[in-house]
Amino acid sequence: MKTMNRRHFLRNTAGTALALASVQSLFGAESISPYVKNMGLQLYTLRDQISADTAGTIRSVAEAGYKQVEPYRSPETEAMIAAAKDNGLAVNSMHFDWNTIVEATDSEFPDFQKIVISAKDAGLSHLVIPYIQDNVRKDLDGYKALAEKFNKAAEITKEAGIQLAYHNHNFEFQPLADGKNGYDVFIEEFSPDMMFEIDVFWVKLAGIEPAALIEKLKGRVSQLHLKDLKKGIEIPSYSSPPNDAFQEIGNGMIPMEPIMAAASVNGVKHCHVEQDQSPYPIESIQESMKNLMA
Repeated sequence: MKTMNRRHFLRNTAGTALALASVQSLFGAESISPYVKNMGLQLYTLRDQISADTAGTIRSVAEAGYKQVEPYRSPETEAMIAAAKDNGLAVNSMHFDWNTIVEATDSEFPDFQKIVISAKDAGLSHLVIPYIQDNVRKDLDGYKALAEKFNKAAEITKEAGIQLAYHNHNFEFQPLADGKNGYDVFIEEFSPDMMFEIDVFWVKLAGIEPAALIEKLKGRVSQLHLKDLKKGIEIPSYSSPPNDAFQEIGNGMIPMEPIMAAASVNGVKHCHVEQDQSPYPIESIQESMKNLMA
């Protein structure tokens, strides 16, 4: 297990009063510890294991110390939710089929409305758009058109008492025109009802400090995905990284303490560990939790 560099943390958060006030590990500080104590797992990390044994895999998540899970779009979604509840895990958020909004031909989004109803019945408080395919994000106008659809979908979820958010990768930060990128458009065009789920790995891969982005978006970030980026990976990069770029929390180049410090003062509700690629996913989620608790 690798420890996190405290001098690096303090140097990079000199403007944050919370960081300056703390002389102990922020994971033990009163304002930070709720994220660790209630840490979630994005279940895409264990997609192969879930396909083979949903109930047993979800049980291993609870045994690793996680307190909530975030399901992904899958034939096993309902089984994931049921198994999570059977094992005492909360299910607050879910990723879903983005095409029910992006490719919808009916302006009322009937397929998405079915997802919202199911989410409400399951007791979820958050839904997340997990991805947008490349053919709809070629230019700034494409991002503007997406923002308009997302805002309308957010009105639907708001009526159901559910928060809608968008989950980033690195491609949104690639410069397009006039010094702007797609994420800039989303920041400008999203309505107050539409939020962000920030994935710190992809933000860092794009050459941006996640804590700074959270602070910039003050109150507009509903959730975080926490994952670590292998040291030595060249940034910024807007393409897909090698599989071994995805590291367990604490084993890469991303300091989590300043990220959670920023989250705690900017309204972030939930944090979820995710590791898109690992040769041993169960062991990886165990190690990430162990490092978070250290």
